[in-house]
Amino acid sequence: MTIAGVLVLLVNDHLLKQSWPGLVTGKLSDVAGLVVAPALLALLFWRRADLAATVLTGVLFTAVKTTETGAELASQAWTLVAGPSRVLADPTDLLALPALALAWWVRRRTLDHPASARWRIIVTMPLAVLAVAATSGPIPPPSATAVEVSPAGRITVHTDTMTDWVSEDGGRAWTERTGEGTERPPHSAQCVPWQPTRCYRLVEGRMAVEQSDDTGVTWRTSWEPSEGDLKRLSRQYRPDGLRSRALAVREQPGGQHVVVVADGMAGITVRDPSGTWRQIGWPGAEAAVVGVEPERNVAIFLAACMLFAGAGAGMRQFTLAYTGSALAACSGLLLLVSSEVLPPYSEYALGVPVVLIGAALLLAGVTVCLVLAVAGKARPASAAIGTLAAPLVYGAVYLPFTGWARGTPDSYPLALAIAVLLTGLVVLAGTAAIRRDARRATSSYFAGSSTSRPT
Repeated sequence: MTIAGVLVLLVNDHLLKQSWPGLVTGKLSDVAGLVVAPALLALLFWRRADLAATVLTGVLFTAVKTTETGAELASQAWTLVAGPSRVLADPTDLLALPALALAWWVRRRTLDHPASARWRIIVTMPLAVLAVAATSGPIPPPSATAVEVSPAGRITVHTDTMTDWVSEDGGRAWTERTGEGTERPPHSAQCVPWQPTRCYRLVEGRMAVEQSDDTGVTWRTSWEPSEGDLKRLSRQYRPDGLRSRALAVREQPGGQHVVVVADGMAGITVRDPSGTWRQIGWPGAEAAVVGVEPERNVAIFLAACMLFAGAGAGMRQFTLAYTGSALAACSGLLLLVSSEVLPPYSEYALGVPVVLIGAALLLAGVTVCLVLAVAGKARPASAAIGTLAAPLVYGAVYLPFTGWARGTPDSYPLALAIAVLLTGLVVLAGTAAIRRDARRATSSYFAGSSTSRPT
């Protein structure tokens, strides 16, 4: 169970939090950490320290989550262990404290079976090192903070750096210039001077603009990114940096007007004279490719699990040791594929390169699994089914998200549902094939036994 907790912590912090950040993955990390921490602390004192380790874990967790001093000390300690890290005080995380009861129960069962404790420790310790490796975010990009229009019609978008973006033609072309570095008061609402009934305003806390045609009596949404576009933008920038910060209206010939919006880290959005809104982003920059590395890593991890599961399902003995070795191999592979997207200052865990740890786990796990598969007389047909199903699992998980990154489908939940459905179909088909092979092998065994008996 401790190994399962470490695996949940590892997968959640290195995969799920990147793909689906939010309340669920955040609290799951707390629960898994509370299940794992007492057992790891007890290892420092070996036996008879399970109660002290459980109580100490609860006290430290409460201090960190309820006091700024505790959070700051935890941040400094975590930085020493796994690179620059930031731990935040959040009293709502105390909802995870009942997980300590599960940790106590797991620890007591482990002590009742000392013969199996040694191999669990061997597998758990390196996985725990991977699970606590830092996963800090990258340096944030600049943020568009204010918009102003000069009497001559020049539009200037100010950023939180020493850079401004200037347009002389109503937002069609932009030039980067060195800014003055002074704060400009942002305008969150403005009416069209020569058409006072038409007004625009920002929606607080969101990337969205509302429009009124009756001098602000009623409002309707004039522009906001689709759910899919917003999710794709959140992959390129921090989600908390994706909100409209300021807007300005500029007069155009013929009684037309344009609206320019400073959208924080997402850059600039423009409403042209025809009424069409365009999310320009940062002018001159190449169109950013939406990364789906977390989903790709999930696909690789699940494909590896399917590969090892096929061989393991056909084994007649050593299944427990094989399962532990397979988990180590899959975790090592997970770390290897995840290492390329880690920021430079989180590429070490306890002073050891995570790539080296991953490679060692993968090599050791694969080697032991091969030896055990041969010694355990794994059925070749089951291993072949796992080998064939592994790339199908990879494609079932990965392909829907590559389509979403290109806009088809636009909805991320729909892409997720398609991936879950396809993966489920592949796993069910593979499981059915393995069970059919097991029944065939059992029938052949009994048939052979009956014909070999003396009459």
